[in-house]
Amino acid sequence: MLKKYRIHLAYVLLLTMFTTYVFLDTFVITRVYGEASDGSTEVQQELQADEEGSADQADDTADDSEAGNMHSGQSGNGSGGHGGPGSGSGHGPGSGSGKGPGKHGSSSGSSDTIASSGSSSSNSSASSSSSNSTSGSSSSSAKSASGTVTSTDTTYSDGNITVTLKEYRENDSTIYVADVQLTDSSYLKTALAQGSYGRNVTQKTSEIAESVDAVLAVNGDYYGAQEKGYVIRNGKLYRDTAIANQEDLVIYEDGSFGIINESDVTAQELIEKGVVQTLSFGPALVQNGKITVSQNEEVGQAMASNPRTAIGIIDDNHYVFVVSDGRTSESEGLSLYELAEFMDSLGAETAYNLDGGGSSTMYFNGSVVNNPTGGMGNSERSVSDIVYIG
Repeated sequence: MLKKYRIHLAYVLLLTMFTTYVFLDTFVITRVYGEASDGSTEVQQELQADEEGSADQADDTADDSEAGNMHSGQSGNGSGGHGGPGSGSGHGPGSGSGKGPGKHGSSSGSSDTIASSGSSSSNSSASSSSSNSTSGSSSSSAKSASGTVTSTDTTYSDGNITVTLKEYRENDSTIYVADVQLTDSSYLKTALAQGSYGRNVTQKTSEIAESVDAVLAVNGDYYGAQEKGYVIRNGKLYRDTAIANQEDLVIYEDGSFGIINESDVTAQELIEKGVVQTLSFGPALVQNGKITVSQNEEVGQAMASNPRTAIGIIDDNHYVFVVSDGRTSESEGLSLYELAEFMDSLGAETAYNLDGGGSSTMYFNGSVVNNPTGGMGNSERSVSDIVYIG
């Protein structure tokens, strides 16, 4: 009996142990799989969050890219669209070589030309990369699309444009001369006040120059002061009504100069002949290397001595821009004949008188270099247009 009871007790204990083992094993397995499942869910959630973050970052990048494109588009506005270099030939002012600025010997400015290291193939406006200096002894350099820009207060060079500024003292007058040499005639341009054509549209020479990134600029012919007279600018015809016997300077696509009479040719014919600029003020000062004004000749009833602005060509893509101060105790001013003599002495084969008096202004390397007398307190006068290099 006792033996049988022991067998049953052992059986019960064994069964109890087995049941307990199965229960514990099931519990542990369930707990482990549950934790594994929870971990997998957390990993999936983290991956999903990372994907959402990446999508948000991609959207932000796209927004930045659109903003960048917008800025790029806005900054692209400028002086583009002006007449480019052409292949016109046969209109030149003649040989004109052998003479050049510096003949007077009274120049107080530096006559050294900074050698450029840039390529001459670029047609961009190089002045946007120039650095201005405050003294003749200092200089600065910067990179531009056309090469290395080197500039001082009297020189500028970028590989395509070379400008040397000199100051002369003649006939009790201070005269500023910018000697300009270009690799391509397309760098000689004109610009309208506020970028638009109109009789009552004016702006200071320096302001127009800054708006087109000009390296050098002088006032133009102030076309807006008259109702007639040909106006062709950068190859576009704005006004074709002639003034009888008006003597104009025409600039052809190849950069050469000519003198025409509006009574002899229409504005459309000039366009067809390759004229890209007309300047209608005058008179012509030098033609074919000879002075063409008399000692008593003046514009209208103007005084003999005045501030003056003139432009001349020495040789292919070699120009001189000239401004004389006047009407002050420091600078008397020049007569037309004195101006013509001066242009001839610089070696100009063709030279032309632009609007003078209070309009006469020369801008170079970010500053007005002469002393205009046309505005309040002897400051700049607002004008219709400029001739510039840039």
